[in-house]
Amino acid sequence: MAKLSFREALNQAMDEEMARDERVFLMGEEVGHYDGAYKVSQGLLAKYGERRVVDTPITELSFAGVGIGASMVGLRPIIEMMTFNFCILALDQIWNNAAKMRLMSGGQYNVPIVFRGPNGAAHMLSAQHSQATENWFCNVPGLKVVSPATPGDGKGLLKAAIRDDDPVIFLESEIMYNDVGEVPDAEDHVLALGKAHVVREGKDVTLIGYSHGLKAVVAAAEALAKDGIDAEVIDLRTLRPLDMETIARSVRKTHRVVTVEEGWPFGGIGAELAYRIQHALFEYLDAPVTRVTQLDMPMPYAENLEAACLPNARDVIAAARAVSYRT
Repeated sequence: MAKLSFREALNQAMDEEMARDERVFLMGEEVGHYDGAYKVSQGLLAKYGERRVVDTPITELSFAGVGIGASMVGLRPIIEMMTFNFCILALDQIWNNAAKMRLMSGGQYNVPIVFRGPNGAAHMLSAQHSQATENWFCNVPGLKVVSPATPGDGKGLLKAAIRDDDPVIFLESEIMYNDVGEVPDAEDHVLALGKAHVVREGKDVTLIGYSHGLKAVVAAAEALAKDGIDAEVIDLRTLRPLDMETIARSVRKTHRVVTVEEGWPFGGIGAELAYRIQHALFEYLDAPVTRVTQLDMPMPYAENLEAACLPNARDVIAAARAVSYRT
């Protein structure tokens, strides 16, 4: 396997899909001549030209709409949001058009489009640039939502998202772009959307995470093992649709669940998981499902306060010990 950074893996995915299918093009702020705000699109303009790597004005609503229109007439756009905090300005296009066009056209139009870019905490960029937006998009029927945790998953899931015939929200952690990990050397590394991954087998408690939050989950599982608690770790990979089959299989084995996310607690991904688990698997639970989230407040700027707001391994360990009655 090759060792690549997260940004390099995403770049490879777009490069391979653009080479494979001439209908694929990239559009967004600074994706071309600047090689991307985070250098994820580095080299693509030189290789594919300005017709397929399109720099846009700072107007998310407009270029999201252009991308949706292009997808309706047979192209397969990748729309980069410089940060998903800016996608707030494009929500009318994403929610009212991309998500609903198949239904409202009676199936006459597909919208094969990917909206991708950094999401969540961004390290000292304060409240307006540090929001985890995944639960917003998961609330909208018609959208698929993907949030990878490793370079290998990032590449495989992005390729799958580009090939999908429905709109996909592809959320990348801004503070993971430099992370290095193994990426399969397979000629066409594609991972199925809607399938979770069991990162670590265990029998005492199920820890569920995704994206950057998975780091805290894995670190907690390793620490818990030293304390005699054998944790199973599940990486959701795709948030909508959820892979409840993999989750249910784990819950039937461990009987305890902790969910971990960097989003706010009210109406979060963990809340949905807790409802589904307790509704369908109540008889298998030996403790209530426990959630670990960001604090319910706008993100502070100061580095120490930002760290205090975000979930960490200590929080996950405490929650796992609580559901295991080991406090």
